[in-house]
Amino acid sequence: MIRLKCRYGDSEFFYKVIYLAAHASKKPRKISIHIHPNGMVQVDAPMGAEVGEIRQAVAKRARWITKHLKQVKDHQKEVLPRHYISGESHFYLGRRYMLKVKQSPKSEGNVKLYRGLLSITTPDKSSIAIKELLWQWYRERAIKIFMHRLNILSENISWAKKAHPNVRLLTMKRQWGSCSPKGKIILNPHLVKAPRDCIDYVIAHELCHLKEHNHSPKFYRLLTQTIPEWQSVKIKLDNMSEILLNQ
Repeated sequence: MIRLKCRYGDSEFFYKVIYLAAHASKKPRKISIHIHPNGMVQVDAPMGAEVGEIRQAVAKRARWITKHLKQVKDHQKEVLPRHYISGESHFYLGRRYMLKVKQSPKSEGNVKLYRGLLSITTPDKSSIAIKELLWQWYRERAIKIFMHRLNILSENISWAKKAHPNVRLLTMKRQWGSCSPKGKIILNPHLVKAPRDCIDYVIAHELCHLKEHNHSPKFYRLLTQTIPEWQSVKIKLDNMSEILLNQ
């Protein structure tokens, strides 16, 4: 990984370059650019790509990058304490959804995704009540999605397929997941706010711990076999953590 700088007009920005190994399918990789919610610019490049080629690719998209970096600054308020009111945005599976709160005395309280909105109908419009409703919805979605992805990933992991690991949710401030020596996997429900590839990375990471209860070279070989692009995905998740874990 290297760190480079690009100047565009009167502004400049830094970006990190992650070199990725070739696809198992032998398809050639292309240089791709990602801007994370915290403002980090990440460039994924095929192994062996020349620095000049990478600089040129970034320069061509410098206008797009600076535009999105400005949007990131505008979203910095997202990391402030939330008030759970209409107009606030919240993440789900990597996308921002605008919160729309509607008070209805006859409603028992419900949350649904509707036309790009995270719509909450509640008899109690207090921030505490709305927060509880939304968090219950996140947990319900989390266990369904995590189990679905766990089953799919386990199909291609021989030791995980045999183990039938137990999964439970636990809200954590700094960790996305863990695996006990007895094979119990714990996942942070906040993870459901992240993109699907990040969810897969965390689950695969814990599944690999079923065979290697450490972070040895052998463990990372297993992880690379399961998620070849895990390094790029990990960086993306790390750079979303502050926003995703913000309640």
